[in-house]
Amino acid sequence: MTEMVYGSMPGRVAEPVIPRWWRTIDKWSLTAILILFAIGLLLGLAASVPLAERNGLDPFHYVQRQAFFGGVAMVVMVLFSMMSPDMVRRIGVLGFLASFVALALLPVLGTDFGKGAVRWFSLGFASVQPSEFLKPGLMILTAWLIAAAHDLNGPPGRMISFGVALTVVGFLAMQPDFGQAMLVLFGWGVIYFVAGAPMVLIAVILAFIGVGGFAAYNMSEHFARRINGFLASDVDPRSQLGYATNAIQEGGFFGVGVGEGQVKWTLPDAHTDFIIAVAAEEYGLVLVLVIIALYMTITVRSLYRLTRERDVFTRLAGTGLACIFGVQAMINMGVAVRLLPAKGMTLPFVSYGGSSVIAAGITVGMLLALTRNRPQGQMSDLFRSRR
Repeated sequence: MTEMVYGSMPGRVAEPVIPRWWRTIDKWSLTAILILFAIGLLLGLAASVPLAERNGLDPFHYVQRQAFFGGVAMVVMVLFSMMSPDMVRRIGVLGFLASFVALALLPVLGTDFGKGAVRWFSLGFASVQPSEFLKPGLMILTAWLIAAAHDLNGPPGRMISFGVALTVVGFLAMQPDFGQAMLVLFGWGVIYFVAGAPMVLIAVILAFIGVGGFAAYNMSEHFARRINGFLASDVDPRSQLGYATNAIQEGGFFGVGVGEGQVKWTLPDAHTDFIIAVAAEEYGLVLVLVIIALYMTITVRSLYRLTRERDVFTRLAGTGLACIFGVQAMINMGVAVRLLPAKGMTLPFVSYGGSSVIAAGITVGMLLALTRNRPQGQMSDLFRSRR
C-alpha cells in the first residue's frame, strides 16, 4: 500500500569499506606515520648492526625483525582505523583488561633481562611488554567512564577512572617503571581536564604527583640514581647520556655521513631508547627536525580534527591517545638531549622493539578511527542550530 501511494523507495547502495575508509581518513597523519616507520628502518640499518655483531647474529637480524613487527603494526593500524568508535571502545576496554592482568602477573612470571626492572614476559623467540599495550586501553577506558558520567544518572566515572589510573601507576612503580607511570597518569589528567575538571582538583593532583615523586626518590635507588644523574652538573662521558650528548654535538647540522657515526658502537641502547642520537650524529639536525615535524603533524592534526567532533567519548578518547603518543616522543627525545631524566621509553615507530611498534600501531590505528570524517555533524553545527 505504501508503494502504491508514495512510489517505491530506491535502495541506497552502500559504499565499499576501502573507498569509504580512504575518503574519511586523515591522509596527512597516515602519511606521517608511514614516513616515521621508514625512518625507523633506515636508522635501524645503522644502529642495530653493532648489536647483532656483539651477539654473533646476522648483521641485519634486528632490522629484519623490526621490518616484520613493523609490517604487523601497519596491518593492525589499518584494521583498527577502519573500526567505528563503538568498536574501538569495546576492543580498547577488553585490551585494557587483558593487559592489566598481564601487568599484575609480571612480578611472578616476568623478567628484567638484566636491566633492573621487571617489565617483560620472555617467550623465547620474543618478549612482550604489557605496559605498552596498557596505555591505549587505559585511555579508552578512561574516556568511556568519564563520558558515561555526563549521562543522566550515570556512574561516578571520574572517581572510578582515577582509582583505575592510580592502581595502574602502582603496578608500574613496582617494576619499577616510573616513566610509563607518569605517562599514563598524564594521559588520564589530559582526558579529565578536557572533560571539564576544576582547576582546584588539577592542583591537588599535581601536588599528589609531587609527593609521590619525593617518596619514590627516597625509597627507590633506581629512581634516585636517574634523578641524581640528571641533576649532576657534569655528565659522565662514559654514561649513556654522555655518549648521546657527544653524538648529537658531533652531528651538527648535516651529520657526519651515512654509516660514519660512532655512537652506535659504544651506546648499549642506541637502537632503542637513544635512537635519536644515531639520527643526529649521522644525519644531523635536519633529520631530527623532520622527525619532530612528523610527530607534531600527527598530534596537532588529530587534536584539530577532534575539536569538530560532537560525541563526548570520541573527543575524550582521541585527545588522550594523541597526547600520550606525542608526549612519549617528546620524552624520548628530551632524555637524549638531557632535558629530562632517563626514562627507558622508546620513540614510537622509530625505536627497535616488537611490543613498542605494535602498540604504537594500535594507538594510532584507534586515533585514526576516532578522527575520521563522519556524517553525524560537527561541533559548529550544534551552535548554529541554537541561533
